[in-house]
Amino acid sequence: MKTDILIIGAGPAGTVAASMIKKAGLDAVIIEKEKFPRYVIGESLLPRCMDVLEDADLLKAVEKQNFQKKYGALFVRGKDECLFNFSDQHTDGWSWTWQVPRDEFDKVLADEVEKMGVDIRYENEVVDIDFQDEKQIVKVKNSDGEYEIESRFVIDASGYGRVIPRLLDLDLPSSLNPRSSMFTQVVDVNRSNTEVDNRITIIDAEPGVWIWIIPFSNGKTSVGFVAPPEFFEKYQGSNEERLRQMLADQELTADRFKDVEYAFDPIFIPGYSIAIKALHGKGWVVVGNATEFLDPVFSSGVTFALESGWKAGILAARMLNGEKVDWSEAYDKHLLQGVETFRTYVNAWYDDKLQTIFFAHNINPKIKRQICSVLAGYVWDKSNSYVRNHRNAVDTLVSLIKEGAI
Repeated sequence: MKTDILIIGAGPAGTVAASMIKKAGLDAVIIEKEKFPRYVIGESLLPRCMDVLEDADLLKAVEKQNFQKKYGALFVRGKDECLFNFSDQHTDGWSWTWQVPRDEFDKVLADEVEKMGVDIRYENEVVDIDFQDEKQIVKVKNSDGEYEIESRFVIDASGYGRVIPRLLDLDLPSSLNPRSSMFTQVVDVNRSNTEVDNRITIIDAEPGVWIWIIPFSNGKTSVGFVAPPEFFEKYQGSNEERLRQMLADQELTADRFKDVEYAFDPIFIPGYSIAIKALHGKGWVVVGNATEFLDPVFSSGVTFALESGWKAGILAARMLNGEKVDWSEAYDKHLLQGVETFRTYVNAWYDDKLQTIFFAHNINPKIKRQICSVLAGYVWDKSNSYVRNHRNAVDTLVSLIKEGAI
C-alpha cells in the first residue's frame, strides 16, 4: 500500500495534521495503536486551540458535543484568589474554550477526519521505519500479522509512545525538575451548577505541590495532584487510598471530594517531563507530546499538540505539492517560540514568582491582560511584551512587586 503521508497516532495532533493534509488535496493514513474511545490526560483546552480547530474544519463537530465551556481559570492559595477571564486579554483571540473528557474529544476529532476520507487503522502499531531518500517504508503490525506501507512522509503524533524518537534515539531528559502526577475523575455529586464550581481551579497547595480541578458537563470532574516524587512517597496503600488521603489533607478539597465515587482507579505518572534532540529530519517530523512535554500546570499540552499538528500538516502538504519548505525556520522556530515562552511561566510557577504576581494587589490591568493572553495559549503573539520578552518581563515585574514599586 502507498500513501502521501502516514501519521502515527490518532490523538489531536494526528487528526488535525490529517485534516490539513486532506484540505491540501493529499492522502493520509493514520496508524493508531489503541481502540477509540480511550482515556488520556490533558482535559483542558486553551483559547488558541479554537483557532486551530476552526482552520482544520473540526470546530463545528466539537461544538455539537456541549462540552463544559471554559471562560478562564481561577488560581487559589489559602484565602487568596486570582481569576483570569479570557475575555479580558491582550490578544484579539477567542474569549472561551472547553473543558473536555479526552476520550470523547479525541474520538470526535478522529470520527470527523474519517468522514473527510482519512484512513484510520485502529489497533495497529508502527514497529519500524526504513527511512529512504524519496520514501519511507513503515512496518506495521496488528492481530493478523505484519505489513508495510510506503509513504512519502511520516508525521509522528504518537504522544508518550514517541515512536520516531525511540527508533532514532532522540530522547533527552527534560531541563525541568522531576515531578510526578496522580489523578482520576470523580462523580462530582458535591458540585453545584454554578459558575464558580464549573470553572477550572488550580490550587497552590504547598511549595512545589498543586492540584487541578476540571469540571465536565457530564457531571464528572477531573482532579489530580502534581508534586515532586517525595510528596507521593509519604502516602501508602493503593492509588485510590493514597489519592483520597491527599484530598482529605487539603482544606480546599477535603469536603468537596469526601466519599465521592471514582470513575476509575487513580493513575500515577512518574517523571512526566521529557525533551527531544530534533523535531524533524529527512522524511519525517514529530508533533504533539512526541516532541517535548513541559508540565500540565497551564494546560499547554493539548495546545501544543494541536498547534504542532496543524503546522506540520500544512508544511508537509506544501512540501509534497512542490514548494520548498525550510522546516527549521517554519516549524522548529515557530514551535520552540511557544515552548520557551511557556517554559518561562512553568519555571516561574515552581519558583513562586508567578504566585507573587497572581496574588499581589493592584497589578496594572494592562499587565494582567498580557499575562492572561499567555495563559490563553497565545504564546506566538509578539505584540505582547510578556511573550516577546517573556523571561525578563516576568523577572522585572516580580522585582518591582517585591520592592513595593507596584
